[in-house]
Amino acid sequence: MSDVAAGGGAAWSPERSAAGGHNPYLIAFVVSIATFMEVLDTTIANVALRHIAGGLAVGIDESTYVITSYLVANAIVLSISGWLSTVIGRKRFYMICVGTFAFASLLCGLAWSLEALVLFRIIQGLGGGGMATSEQAILADSFPPAKRGQAFAIYGVAVVVAPVVGPTLGGWITDTYSWHWIFLINVPMGLLSLFLVGALVKEPSGAERERRELLKDGLRVDYIGFVLVAIGLGSLEFVLDEGQRKDWFGSNMIVGFALASAICLIALIPWELTRKDPIVDLRLLGRRQFGSCFLVMLCTGAVLISSTQLLPQLLQTELNYTALLAGLALSPGGVVTLILMPVVGHLVSRVQPKYLIAIGGCIVAFSMWHLTGLNGDITYGYAALARIFLSAGLPFLFLPVTTASYDDVPPDKTNQASALINVARNIGGSMGVALAQTALAQRQQFHQSRLVEHAAPSDIGYQQTIDTMTRFFQAQGSNASDAASQAVAWVGQTLQRQVDLLAYIDVFWMLSIIGLVMIPLALIIKPVDLTAPPKGH
Repeated sequence: MSDVAAGGGAAWSPERSAAGGHNPYLIAFVVSIATFMEVLDTTIANVALRHIAGGLAVGIDESTYVITSYLVANAIVLSISGWLSTVIGRKRFYMICVGTFAFASLLCGLAWSLEALVLFRIIQGLGGGGMATSEQAILADSFPPAKRGQAFAIYGVAVVVAPVVGPTLGGWITDTYSWHWIFLINVPMGLLSLFLVGALVKEPSGAERERRELLKDGLRVDYIGFVLVAIGLGSLEFVLDEGQRKDWFGSNMIVGFALASAICLIALIPWELTRKDPIVDLRLLGRRQFGSCFLVMLCTGAVLISSTQLLPQLLQTELNYTALLAGLALSPGGVVTLILMPVVGHLVSRVQPKYLIAIGGCIVAFSMWHLTGLNGDITYGYAALARIFLSAGLPFLFLPVTTASYDDVPPDKTNQASALINVARNIGGSMGVALAQTALAQRQQFHQSRLVEHAAPSDIGYQQTIDTMTRFFQAQGSNASDAASQAVAWVGQTLQRQVDLLAYIDVFWMLSIIGLVMIPLALIIKPVDLTAPPKGH
């Protein structure tokens, strides 16, 4: 394999490292601080929506724009962050993103109206969009291929554990203090990150030389590509996030955004493939290795984010858990992920990524299948165990995918590769949530229509149940008339609970199938040369 073909492999050189004279693991920890903060903020905000709506005197539907505005801005910047990182310089771009995010967080915490909060969330999304991409590219260039798995284990803690911690921390902050603090806590973390990055991280000389080479004939900006990406991904994110609330294609607004997204993303393909300096290098998706990793990351994001939202939702709506207790059900899974990340990081340099990913797909499918055993009497331990199973599988997916995606990618394309892999995780998460919530609503309607057939006065089973419950309520002290009404109400509540549980079971079956799909995708990935020594200068 040639140097260029090896990309992230044999073509690695120490001059591309951002560590300078410092320990690269220290750099990995430093650049993970801000990414952890950004991913954490996204999940915390979901928990606090009702508090935000009450504090700003708006409806819960209106408050959802606090989430949508951030995701749209985030998706736009994320898609072009690889190009921006190359043009501006990796360290400078990263620090600009962190500074913007921290300042916007301060403004969000001080917001006086919904309009102001949405505006500040857009600015916050613009800052947050480039963090994960820049960090991932810094890690890919700072570590030789044999040690990348261990480096990405630190990064993995940020993007996998943060969604687990988010609901718990968000519930505690909003219950104990106020929603303003879910944004204000980002300010000291952002300042700490800026100080440490400024003091310890250096601009890689190899990346700096590529930047000068790119700019020597003047900056060529792919304006049309930028517009197509911004409208295409921004509209897609809006459709995915707002579709269920607005009845999907029954809404003219959703139809309009969906058409805009489809037209722009379709037009983007021939346009970017014919540019010398594309703002998004779609050619990477045509590579067998990178394209397979992209699809696996899409599925991983879908299962991780949708299950992170579904499980607390199930516990709160069906089992009457508090927001804090529902979030705590996810916490044991976070501990398992923390333990397994370094273990899998060690395995990545010794076992072919395709096999680790296949194992991860099996574990994820099993964890979702485990949740299909739901019933009205499940315990806290059942829910926590399901999350532990899922969390055990995530390191086997996230780390090998992230590591293998840089194999066969030229070093000057690591920024673009980072951007696309993170786009896959974010868009996959949005698609997973949209798919899960839509399937949940549709299956609720289906099961309700079927179960109601057996709740007719002419049904013998229904009559026997009403008679039994009427006698029960009479034994509790109610008169005959009240007891009969209470019996009918009890049957209605029980039926609705069964409808909801059956719908959740169907959704978990669907997520289990997505986990199984990752297995054949993993087997497409080419073997990686785990023995090739890095090439120095």
